[in-house]
This record gives sequence, structure tokens and C-alpha cells, in this order.
Amino acid sequence: MKEKESVQKLVLAAAQRLCDTRDDWTFTPAEVVRSLPEVNEATVRTEVTGRCCVNAPAHHARRWPYFRRVDRGRYRIEPAFRQRPPASGTTGYAPARRHTGQRVAETAPGYGEERTDTRDTVHAVVTESEGWYVAECLEFAVVTQARSFDDLLANLREALALHMDGEDPAWLGLGSSPRLFVSYEARLATD
Repeated sequence: MKEKESVQKLVLAAAQRLCDTRDDWTFTPAEVVRSLPEVNEATVRTEVTGRCCVNAPAHHARRWPYFRRVDRGRYRIEPAFRQRPPASGTTGYAPARRHTGQRVAETAPGYGEERTDTRDTVHAVVTESEGWYVAECLEFAVVTQARSFDDLLANLREALALHMDGEDPAWLGLGSSPRLFVSYEARLATD
């Protein structure tokens, strides 16, 4: 448990460094991945998009209220955690102010520029309610539903294909052959 808690702290600190000079306190999971090269990429993405996100589908037993998903692939640090990181060589957090210590700096690619951050997996969470299966993609604004799980997977693949139709996968941050990772969320029987 201590190891997982330290990963969440690393992810939060990285997001705070990224947002050090951003007035809107927003960032992307790819930015956090690049700022934590020593941590497994999949772990960082899971922490940002699931365990540390207050409005992510509730498929983790424990969740930290650090971030909120505000747009496709964009997250915002929640007000309670909007602390500016300390300047180099100091301990603890300083009041919210801009500092001149080292920080992670990244900009989105300009029009026509290639992205250098690619991933090979697209994540979706599936829930079931009243006879319907619903899938929500975490990286893209794709949601679909069906009466059977098999139909849902077919619908999800089709919806993602339509969403990416005519787009360069690299521009969306994907490798040339992305995989679909589906998590199924089910309620436990309490009787």
C-alpha cells in the first residue's frame, strides 16, 4: 500500500510542477508520463485517469481526489491540491506563487507538427445497468452502449474507428497499431 501511495504523490507532484505557471491548472496524462520517466507509463496513466480522478468511473477500490477530467484527455488539479511546488533545495510546499526553480515544461505540438508522445493502448470502462452495457473511453470522447457484451465491443471498436477516421494516429498520441483495453465494472452482491 505504501508503494502505491508514493506513486500517487509522485503523480500529484508532477502535475503540480506542470501547472506551475498555468492559470487553468490543466495538464494531459502524456505530460505527466514524460515528467516521470522512472515510473511505468501504464501505472502513471492509470493513476491520472482513474485512481486520482474524482470523476473517473468508480472502478478502483481507493481513489484520491487530486484531479478532475475536464475535456478529452485534459485534467485539472482540484482546488484543494493547487499548491505550487517548492523551489529547489527547500522542503514542504510554499503558498500558491510562481517559483523560479526547475520545473517540467511542455507545450502541445503546433499545427502540422508531429507528436512525440505515443501510447499503444486506448482504455475503456464498461458498466452494466438495467440490461444495457455501457462503455466509456477514457482518452477520447467516445461512449457507446448495447444489450450484449459482444455487441458492445463491436460498437466500441466501430465508434473508435469513426472517431479516428481521417486522423493521423500519431497526432492523437497513438502508435500505429493501438490496442483496446477494457475494464469491466460490476457491483458485488451484498446478500
